[in-house]
Amino acid sequence: MSTDAGPRHGTADLVDPYALDPRDVQEPPTTVRGRLRFLGPGMITSAAVVGSGELLTATTLGAEAGFILLWLVLVSTFLKVWVQIELGRWAISTGKVAVTGYNEVPPKIAKRGWMAWLVLLMFVQFLTSQAGVISASAFAFSSLLPIGGDPYSLVSIGTWVAILVLIAIGIHIWNRYTVVEGVSTVLVVLVTAFAVIIVFLIQGTEYDWSVADLADGMRFQIALGSMGVALSMFGLTGVGAGEITAYTYWCVEKGYAAWSGKNDGSEAWAKRARGWISVMKLDAWVAWVVYTISTAAFYVLGAAVLHPQGIVPEGDEVMTTISSIFSTAVGEWGATVFLVGAGIGLFKTIIANVPSLGRQVGNTLAVFGAFDWSDQIQRDRWMRGIMVVLPIVWGLLGTVVASPLALVILAGILNAVFLMGVAASTVYLSQRQTDPAVKDGRAFAVMLVISATAIFLVGIVGLINLF
Repeated sequence: MSTDAGPRHGTADLVDPYALDPRDVQEPPTTVRGRLRFLGPGMITSAAVVGSGELLTATTLGAEAGFILLWLVLVSTFLKVWVQIELGRWAISTGKVAVTGYNEVPPKIAKRGWMAWLVLLMFVQFLTSQAGVISASAFAFSSLLPIGGDPYSLVSIGTWVAILVLIAIGIHIWNRYTVVEGVSTVLVVLVTAFAVIIVFLIQGTEYDWSVADLADGMRFQIALGSMGVALSMFGLTGVGAGEITAYTYWCVEKGYAAWSGKNDGSEAWAKRARGWISVMKLDAWVAWVVYTISTAAFYVLGAAVLHPQGIVPEGDEVMTTISSIFSTAVGEWGATVFLVGAGIGLFKTIIANVPSLGRQVGNTLAVFGAFDWSDQIQRDRWMRGIMVVLPIVWGLLGTVVASPLALVILAGILNAVFLMGVAASTVYLSQRQTDPAVKDGRAFAVMLVISATAIFLVGIVGLINLF
């Protein structure tokens, strides 16, 4: 967070939301309208979710399975929210953030929690996944406005990568929560609108879809031979381990924990915390609606346009394939609209992940003794440096390394284990550290177990598929 002094109440940046200063305490809103004014962390999460995962993977999965697995988009995104909410509840209850909590989950290895070591290893996954996203975004913009002639040349794509890296650094150099939230909200609205418009754009063409197609996709069935696709969809759509982890930082930096105050065991604290947790839950569910609509839209695009033709593109081919189809079906303007929206959608993921992963990397380095996380000046300095280094490294990898197979395989293994670790750690922290006074009833506890179990099983399946 920025060290600039700001108002202690309202939605602007707090002086230091991690400090839980008694002067920051304020009563939560009691009406839905009042709570809506304090939403925000979920939009940053949506910005990270709605982009590479949905545009590239959901479209590809729709192309492979057709409409029959549309229902799984809803189930996949719905089940994962419960773990996200519970980790957010823990953050508000304790004032801590995810990696700090992970370090407290036993067993300890060399005086550090095993999950802290896993997050340290996850730096590999952070590098490879985002390198692919920034190069895909540059690919889309280069297709529209090539630099140096050939749109797919190293010069053109490399130049676009450099431009996107500079934009990402420029947006985040001041390290202010309000900037991250504001930019993310605008981009999420634009990309969600784009996804819906694109789906309706194909109506009236040979690729149009009907209500009957959508109904067919909501029958909760899995076609013979589609189990692998179904498992992939569950793992790739909705919030992942990284987004769930990052959500705790945004809940704290928004002010939910600071406004609740430090837990002094009083009923007044419990009442405030329950109120701000209610705001957080509304925030998470609004975000769920947004990224579920986008995911479903991209899935329908693949099911309606690509599946009937037997085309299952991978990676950047999704963009070139669909843009060429739009060019034929609705005209060159349709292809242009798609590429612009695709480029922005992919780059939005980078905009959200620079600060999200920057905080996770910084917190992890602090856990391993690089600096004192509670020292705001040091924390701010480290995070600013990390948020400059990350996009530069992603850009270099995305431009130079065509297919870092070993890194991709290692990243896949780490991500599968990370999913299991986040699910297990959330349940542990909830039971051991979250104040019972701010917990929900038995129904939520049951959904949390179902959610954590589903996420854990997806991690296991991911490991099995890799090997």
